This record gives sequence, C-alpha cells and structure tokens, in this order.
Amino acid sequence: MKKILILFFVLILSGCVTTQTNVQMTFPEVPDDLMKACPDLKTVDTSTDKLSDVLPVIVDNYGTYYECKVKVDTWIEWYNKQKEISATIK
Repeated sequence: MKKILILFFVLILSGCVTTQTNVQMTFPEVPDDLMKACPDLKTVDTSTDKLSDVLPVIVDNYGTYYECKVKVDTWIEWYNKQKEISATIK
C-alpha cells in the first residue's frame, strides 16, 4: 500500500513538472524599400534667371521630398510597431 501511495504521488507530481524552452526572438529584418537612401535634390543652374527653367526643378524637388517623407514616416511606423510587438513577446 505504501508503494502504491508513493507511486501515486510521484505520478501526480511529475505532471506538474514543466519544461521551459528558450525561444530566441530575433528582431525583424528591414524591408528593402526602406533601406534605399533618398535621392539628392536637384539644383538650379546659377546662371539661370528664367522662372520657366527654375519652376520644374522646384516641382521635382517637392515631389522627391514628399516621397522621401512618406518613406521615412513609414519606416518609423514600421520600426515602432515591430519594437512594440517584440516587447510584448518577451
């Protein structure tokens, strides 16, 4: 009877043992689109005094700036979201 009781407690207590596995969380990779540098802005020739020559450069620079701004803002949003996800997992 004593052996059966000991065996019973051993079986009960062995069910409480948990095994821990170490999960290695790696921070996500950066998307390739966000690793490209923003292009340089165009410059206006200093000898130009016509507005019709300057205006296209200005318009292109505004477009380039806002494309880069969207890209950087997207990068910041992605990074913060991934950092938050990584923090909640640990």
